[in-house]
Amino acid sequence: MAIELSGRDARRMRRQSQLLGGSDLAPADVVRRAVALQGQDLPAVLQAIAIRSRPGTGVQEVRDAFDRGELVRGWPMRGTLFATTPEHLAALLAFTAERIRTTAARRRAELGLDEAVLDSGRETLRTALQEQPLLRSEALELWEAAGISTADGRGYHLLMHLSVEGLVHWGAFDPSGTQQYLALSDARAPEDPEAALAELVRGFVLARGPVTEADLAWWTKLPKRTVRRAASLAGDLVEVQVEGRPAWIMGEPQIPGKSGVTLVPGFDEWILGYADRSLVASPAMLAALVPGNNGIFRPAVLVDGVAVGTWRWPRTSRPSRSAAEPVLDIVERVPAATRRQIERALAAWPHR
Repeated sequence: MAIELSGRDARRMRRQSQLLGGSDLAPADVVRRAVALQGQDLPAVLQAIAIRSRPGTGVQEVRDAFDRGELVRGWPMRGTLFATTPEHLAALLAFTAERIRTTAARRRAELGLDEAVLDSGRETLRTALQEQPLLRSEALELWEAAGISTADGRGYHLLMHLSVEGLVHWGAFDPSGTQQYLALSDARAPEDPEAALAELVRGFVLARGPVTEADLAWWTKLPKRTVRRAASLAGDLVEVQVEGRPAWIMGEPQIPGKSGVTLVPGFDEWILGYADRSLVASPAMLAALVPGNNGIFRPAVLVDGVAVGTWRWPRTSRPSRSAAEPVLDIVERVPAATRRQIERALAAWPHR
C-alpha cells in the first residue's frame, strides 16, 4: 500500500530534493544530479545552480564550470534551453531529437530552411568552429557571409536545429561573463538506451520528488508509456500518494521540518519542473509569476515551499545593481513577521 503524503509533506520533501537549502556539491555535480535545469534565462540559471551548490558558491563559480566544459546549454527536450552536462545532453537528445525535429518541421518550412540550407549552414558552422568557438552574433555573421539569411528568426532556428542534431552547444563564457560561446559537441549517444533513459528518469525523481508520471512526461516531452517503462527499470523509485494522487520519490520518505523563507530566481525548476503547479502556487500566484501568460516566469518568494510573492531587481545597469533595492510584490497574505523575514532574505541575496 502506497504511503500517503499531504501537500505540505510533499512540498517539504521537494524542497529537500531540489537542494533549495544548499548542498555540499560543486555546480557541475548539482546539474549532473538534476539531469538538466531550465536555462532559457542565462543569469537566472546561473543563480539556480549557485543556490543549490555548496556554501559560498557564486555565479562566477558556475560560469567557471561552463568554462571548463563541465556544463553546457542546449535544447535537449523542446524549443527551450536547458543547462546540463555534455553527457546528459547527448543522452537526452538520443530520445528527444527526432520528436523535436518533427514538431519543428512546419516552422522550418515556413522559414525556408530546406535541406540544402541546413546542409550549407551545418558545414559552414562546423568548419569555423573547428578553428575557434563563436559568439551567437559571430555565427550569424558567418552565415550571412555565406549567403544564408538569418533574419526573422531563421538564425535562431538554425542554431537550435544544429544543437538538437548534436553538432553544437553553448559552452564557455566571453570575457564579459554575459554571453556564451558556441562550440562543437563531442559527447556521444549512450550505448545502452534503456539503461540510460532509466538513469535520466531516476535523476529527475531524485532532484524533484515527489513527482508524477505526468510531471515526467511533461518535462521530457516523451510519451507516458515510455517514461512509465523507464521508471520501472530505474530500480529504486518508491510510489507514494500525494493528496490521493500517485507519485514517485527516491527511497523511503523522510519529511523535513518547516523551511521558512526561500528565494528562487526566475524560470526555476521549483515552478517549471512540474506539469501541475497547484501544489506550490495558487491561481492568483501563478498569474503573478507569469503575468499575461507571456512565458516569462518571475523570481518567486517561497514560505515553507508555497509561493507567496515575486521579487525582481529594478531595470538598471548591471554595475549599479548592487546598490539598487529589489522590488517585492507579496500576493498572498503573510504575517508581518514573515514579511520582515522576506525582506531580510532579499537584502542578504548574494547572487546579483
